[in-house]
Amino acid sequence: MTKILILNEHEVEHLLTMRECIGVMEEALASLARGEVTNPLRNVVRASGASGFLGLMPAFRGGKTPLYALKEVCVFPGNPARGLDTHLGAVLLHSGETGQLMAVMNASAITAIRTAAVSAVATRLLAREEARSLAIIGAGVQGRTHLEAIPLVRDIDDIRIVSRTRGKAEALAGKGVRVVESVEEAVRGADIIVTATSSREPVIKREWIADGAHINAIGSSIAAARELDGATVAAASLFVDRRESTVNESGDYLSALREGDIGDDHIRGEIGDILIGKTRGRRSAKEITLFKSLGLAVEDLASAEFLFEKARRLGEGLSIDF
Repeated sequence: MTKILILNEHEVEHLLTMRECIGVMEEALASLARGEVTNPLRNVVRASGASGFLGLMPAFRGGKTPLYALKEVCVFPGNPARGLDTHLGAVLLHSGETGQLMAVMNASAITAIRTAAVSAVATRLLAREEARSLAIIGAGVQGRTHLEAIPLVRDIDDIRIVSRTRGKAEALAGKGVRVVESVEEAVRGADIIVTATSSREPVIKREWIADGAHINAIGSSIAAARELDGATVAAASLFVDRRESTVNESGDYLSALREGDIGDDHIRGEIGDILIGKTRGRRSAKEITLFKSLGLAVEDLASAEFLFEKARRLGEGLSIDF
């Protein structure tokens, strides 16, 4: 009989600080770019009549301490109306030597933190050094975590938030954070833009975006949904978390390609490529840069490994016989 570590939502949020997670994500994406991990495309189970779908995201990392991880997560777009996160599930961490299950961790908390941390990595690499204003479209879980993450990599002094539900945006408002009435008002003149919505149609237009802006598009993670119009994708230098995932799963990319706004050579590179010096990031102050985030299993694996080691070191979490 072996012991496994259980980490609930609050324990994950306590142990996986945003600043630490940014560093963990940098190394995870660099490791992916160096070919040190196996990260197959996610498998999605859709059932007729179901309100959501089940996603399976496996990954393997070799080396001195090999590990397998699997995130199983249900995505239910209607959950916010129920007071629930749209992403609910667990991250399973296994030994890559024996296959033994080592840990079960709350996937909602890991996803919320690591997604924003990856956007912070992309922002640090791609946004102009002097970027000061931030627009966040959407005031759900990702709106909240991006509000924490982006100011860790740029000196932000102006934050605008807009949401279909004004009350959610107002709950995030505070010092330096103001609620605006429209997406256009939020986006115009913003140095950094985060789209964190569940929209299936574009929420921002090219004419609203200033030269030199950086965009983190993170809300759409399936081929049937998009947050950006084709003109925005075409005008931007596009960077992704993983090329293979983008060309198979990104509605923002696939819609722009299908409508003829871009060609199949539009992706400039992966974020990991910039980290290891394989690809150059921003080339000019007026360039619009775009990071299209889909979320990768290797990010969940790296988060789970960090959490496992930190929890064991601090004696936190619940250890049970299994």
